Amino acid sequence: MNLALDQFELPIRISQGRPVTDEELMRLSAENEPMRFEREPNGEILVMTPSGSRTSRINNEIVFLLTAWARKDGRGVVFDSNGGFRLADGSVRAADGAWVPLDRWQALTDAEQAGFAPICPDFVIELRSPSDKLPDLQAKMAQWIANGVEVAWLIDPIEKAVTIYRPGDQPEHHAHPSSVQGTGPIAGFELVMARVWGE
Repeated sequence: MNLALDQFELPIRISQGRPVTDEELMRLSAENEPMRFEREPNGEILVMTPSGSRTSRINNEIVFLLTAWARKDGRGVVFDSNGGFRLADGSVRAADGAWVPLDRWQALTDAEQAGFAPICPDFVIELRSPSDKLPDLQAKMAQWIANGVEVAWLIDPIEKAVTIYRPGDQPEHHAHPSSVQGTGPIAGFELVMARVWGE
């Protein structure tokens, strides 16, 4: 019997007895659009639904603003939610927005850049969608930090809040901020939340 993924409540986890390779995960993603796939450290495949229109609009605005700043700043490159990274723990993760220093990106080979880049961004943004469970997102933020992210923002349009994660610090929660200021690798970046919320 063949089962379609849309018969299950997403996200779901699939284990096939061995970790899928980067190439298999890339092919799985290409053949099952618009579903989104990530690989867990234990080799399980995480299957997620595409985002709704409101979440997509908000994410587009965030990535646009980050890209505009990065182009002016000139120190790094920006990735959207389609760009997967192979992390040190063996997982493959895609952030809703990510920033990598230019010198680290340029040090990768063409083949590494074309696949799931074996690099951890210095900065990531994750955006909560209505289907996301907050504990799952919080665990993902902790995983980003454990793999080398210096600053991570969890943006929650449902609560209109932003939580900032940094290595060695407790998460810093901001309810209804008017803006969020970048620190560390993204010092100088400011996200004005009225633009994100569409107000």
